[in-house]
Amino acid sequence: MAAFFLTVAFVSAQETSPLMLTPDPQIAAALGGISPAQIQKNIETLTAFYTRQTLSSDIPPIADKGITAAAQWIQGEFQRYSSQCGDCLEVRTDQFIQPAASRVPQPATITNIYAVLRGTDPANAGRIYVVSGHYDSRNSDPNDTTNAAPGANDDASGTAVSLECARVLSKHRFPATIIFLTVAGEEQGLYGSAHFAKMSKAVGWDIEAVLNNDIVGGDRTPGDSDQNPHIVRVFSEGISSTASDDELRRIRSLGGESDGPSRQLARYIAEIAAQYLSAADFHAMLVFRHDRYLRGGDHISFNDQGFAAVRFTEYHENFNHQHQNVRTENGIEYGDLPKFVDYDYAANVARLNAATLASLALAPAPPVDVRLLTKQLQNDSTLEWKPSPGSLATGYEILWRDTTAPEWQHAKAVGNVTRVTVPVSKDNVIFAVRALDAKGHRSLAIVPQPER
Repeated sequence: MAAFFLTVAFVSAQETSPLMLTPDPQIAAALGGISPAQIQKNIETLTAFYTRQTLSSDIPPIADKGITAAAQWIQGEFQRYSSQCGDCLEVRTDQFIQPAASRVPQPATITNIYAVLRGTDPANAGRIYVVSGHYDSRNSDPNDTTNAAPGANDDASGTAVSLECARVLSKHRFPATIIFLTVAGEEQGLYGSAHFAKMSKAVGWDIEAVLNNDIVGGDRTPGDSDQNPHIVRVFSEGISSTASDDELRRIRSLGGESDGPSRQLARYIAEIAAQYLSAADFHAMLVFRHDRYLRGGDHISFNDQGFAAVRFTEYHENFNHQHQNVRTENGIEYGDLPKFVDYDYAANVARLNAATLASLALAPAPPVDVRLLTKQLQNDSTLEWKPSPGSLATGYEILWRDTTAPEWQHAKAVGNVTRVTVPVSKDNVIFAVRALDAKGHRSLAIVPQPER
């Protein structure tokens, strides 16, 4: 009978407007603490280590130079933030010996540094959201351990985003857990992130989302009219790297190639950008592919372990300022130097990351075992699910979009129920369900599996 009354409600509101979300004042206030000046200071500090080349980790540090000194500084910054919030951060290192491999001619020590902001709700603290950047750098020769490799944009900018999110969000408390991560070994082959992702999987961490920031400095080369300071690209895989053969067959038959967990995370980020950064005229450009041509990033390490993960990257990259020795040739400046970074742009990227992390960590867990009933031919569609774990959910929302649409087009709150029938044909759209709390925080969307 409940489904019948919900159907009547949907008939009167079937033509819903595009998703419009109201900002949370607490999150909006937190974003006000993001500082372009602090981001600039962090990037300039990182570049001052001269080189952060991973293979130099076993070379004794020389007067505050090299990757080991950089790692110690990052750890010290996390500890400083923790001391300012009553030791609210658990500052840790994940150190290991990387055996000889591609771009690693001999075993090398790799150190990941991270800070954990533990969730305050015991029923939700096991849910983890990660923001990451890699702090290692390189120049033209990936194995050059001695010459300058400033790495301002690639990827001191991403490291600065992780640090700034830690500085600002550690002043607040969330039901779920946030990890602020910086990794090394990226330029040698994603080795640091691969180790951390495998460790996370092995110990059973429930990582629901990973935000990887790599080259988010908004290169501002004089005279470059192709850059767009209002856009950050968000790359996401459509099909989970760990999908089984049965899952792949189901995806192929139902047209779910664009609805893996990472793709849902990307859509969530686009909503958050519209919700919190519209006044700054800054938005996420969703790129529906794993990464750029001939490139890769640390989000792939997490994808390979079955975690939802995406990559943030500036709109237009200048390759003269990536993986280049610092020099001037024919009037062209090469090298990844701080003077080419747009710190206001990097601050907007940090705001989008922080807003996404806060929104997810405040929201309920997603509903479980979401199903779309397909037992008979009918034009209505019935969805059912199990309640969101953790007792934060006070209701649920149905989403749908045309099969050809990249983002969710319609949303309808249905109350605190676990079954609903809508007058929309499942043959024509893609559905999803997400949980809501009393303040309107929304979980990640879950696309239903067919139930026969």
